[in-house]
Amino acid sequence: MLDTLRRILEAVDRATSLNTALNIIVHEVKRAIGADVCSVWLTDTERREHVLLATDGLPTSEVGRLRIPLNRGLIGRVAERFDILNLDDAPKHPCYLSIQHSAEAPYHGFLGVPIILHRKVLGVLVLRRRMPQRFADEELTFVVTLAVQLAGAIALARSSGELSGVPTPSGLPSRFLAGIAAAPGVGIGTAYVVYPTADLDAVPDKPCPETAAEIDAFRAAVDGVEQDLGRVCSRLRGMLRDEDQALFDAWRLMLRSDTFLGATITRIEAGNWAQGALRETVTELLAEFDRMDDTYLRERGADVRDLGRQVLLRLQPADAQQHEFPAQTVLVGDEISAMQIASVPRERLAALVSRAGSVSSHVAILARGMGIPTAVGVQDLPVSRLEGRPVIVDGYRGRVYVQPTAVVSAEYRRLVIEERAFSAELDTLRGQPAETTDGYSLPLYVNTGLVVEQRPAGGDEAAGIGLYRTELPFMIRDRFPGEETQVEHYRKVLQSVAPKPVNIRTLDVGGDKSLPYFPTEEPNPFLGWRGIRFTRDHPEIFGTQVRAMLRAAIGLDNLQLLLPMITTVDELDDALLRIQRAVDELLEQGHPVRMPPVGLMIEVPAAVYQAQILARRVSFLSVGTNDLTQYLLAVDRNNARVAALYDEFHPAVLRALVQVVEAARAEGREVSVCGELAGDPKATPLLLGMGVHSLSMSAGSLLRVKGVVRSMSRSRARELLREALGCESGESVRRLLTDALEEIGLGGLVRVGR
Repeated sequence: MLDTLRRILEAVDRATSLNTALNIIVHEVKRAIGADVCSVWLTDTERREHVLLATDGLPTSEVGRLRIPLNRGLIGRVAERFDILNLDDAPKHPCYLSIQHSAEAPYHGFLGVPIILHRKVLGVLVLRRRMPQRFADEELTFVVTLAVQLAGAIALARSSGELSGVPTPSGLPSRFLAGIAAAPGVGIGTAYVVYPTADLDAVPDKPCPETAAEIDAFRAAVDGVEQDLGRVCSRLRGMLRDEDQALFDAWRLMLRSDTFLGATITRIEAGNWAQGALRETVTELLAEFDRMDDTYLRERGADVRDLGRQVLLRLQPADAQQHEFPAQTVLVGDEISAMQIASVPRERLAALVSRAGSVSSHVAILARGMGIPTAVGVQDLPVSRLEGRPVIVDGYRGRVYVQPTAVVSAEYRRLVIEERAFSAELDTLRGQPAETTDGYSLPLYVNTGLVVEQRPAGGDEAAGIGLYRTELPFMIRDRFPGEETQVEHYRKVLQSVAPKPVNIRTLDVGGDKSLPYFPTEEPNPFLGWRGIRFTRDHPEIFGTQVRAMLRAAIGLDNLQLLLPMITTVDELDDALLRIQRAVDELLEQGHPVRMPPVGLMIEVPAAVYQAQILARRVSFLSVGTNDLTQYLLAVDRNNARVAALYDEFHPAVLRALVQVVEAARAEGREVSVCGELAGDPKATPLLLGMGVHSLSMSAGSLLRVKGVVRSMSRSRARELLREALGCESGESVRRLLTDALEEIGLGGLVRVGR
């Protein structure tokens, strides 16, 4: 039945309306299973009833007319218990409800499957048979799969008002598609759907009769894409900060790397044509990126895929299309590339919405740099049905409103006006110190980690670089970079903000994010050979990197070393010994190096409980809230099924942070917080109240966090912390902080979309 299921799902995805999709399902499912009736019932909690929405087998005149009281009958039982009901003789069941004039009397076999989205029952998919016979397991799983697909279509129709005659629940919270907030702001406009113009997966293998000509064609395609990147980069200059501009340099280096360019040419020389060789290379690189646990690095796989498509486009020449973009374009797609973003005139680009992606995807990075409201990871986004529809994107909460009501539209237009005034107010903070109303200074740093850094984003506003990731330069090469190469790279980074400090994290790769030239396979990479565990087992790699950092800092003295994924005291002692050994060796060789401050990242629960012992051995602690939250709550935030459980305001996370700060204070050590929590204005009062010494975040968050710091006293922050620690849920903490920001006139940071 797999082919039948695939065919039905493809037809549903192409449907231009919910009514069409429902008719496809009831007709095709009835035929595939051999049922006598297939119906879809909508659960309307406001009117407290279940409404027949579509049917094949019952009179079509009953659609929209036939209604059952909420949670009554067999359909009500399925909806109330969120459970499947499979009966051979439905009339004998104690919950059976006879419906006059419904033509149900002759039917005995019954299968009811709830249609569920985000733990809410939207309706029930029902099949009936005249004979007293239960439905087989294979038939049941077939129907369950379709019910899951149907949930997204019903949710969209409910939010857009397509369910004529069936009222949608009142109020803003129930009228949106939920995603991940990737770039703040509100965008109001018309959906313009983009899609991949080249399908790498569809490229077959073919023999290559003329190797030299095929290689020349491939090189020409790469040259063309590189030129396109240059033009896009020039076009966006002035809109993007230097760090975001550096993304294009990173992509150029990927194009020219041996793992991309060299590997493809090798495959062509082995006999495959250019397009097939390109597909093999991209597939191999994607597999490497997909194994990575680090979100920032895993998302670079999307960059490789996009570059591969662009090269394939050059190998498959087609007439260029002239796009007519709406005056206020909301760019929508399963995935959105940098090229697609750049193709829209900036004055017409209102917002971005993507079914895929996370806060560290290339779309999110560029969107934040360009100031475009963005929601990514919108799992229930019916991309094929959105073209030309009015859309509102709430980039603060990751919400997407399709065909919003007049009330919703008016509310958001009012908020847009407030937001513009608020943004102008935030701009006045440029150059002002991050200091509380009672004179406490809280340094704000930036996180970064691109291949080329001339002048990192936020360099003028930030106190320095709080986290510099060193992984990407290792990943775009076909071998470990040598010491001299690393010295040159780190020197540029350190010079870019000197004399401000730079926290450079040692190599954080391993089984979960293996290098192309150092592959590893592990059954559970999330808990595997990564971070300090990897470099401890390879002291030659660790030693080379540390020596390069020490040499790069000569005469600048703004280097601070950061050790990732520390779990035990032994790991830390071993790393410190090797750093001291590198200092001694370089001094013996005549290099005037100095022992830099060394810190460690608190990312695992074990480090929280040993924080005081660890702090005794280092100069400072840096809390990586993204990983710490993930490990504390056992939630992969990039897994759509459990992402809603990922909550950095969870009481357990807050108490862990308090414990780390208190342990560090006992040893006279400072604590920095990096990760998304550091850049969330709602969290700023809590971190201030805890006594955190500095925060490190993306550059786009600096002014927002500074606005909170400059509007609050430490004593008030401590009060809020005490109240927050008394809360029993993350949502309660969030409400407390939202109200507190409203009180001091900073509701514009959080109230959009409430």
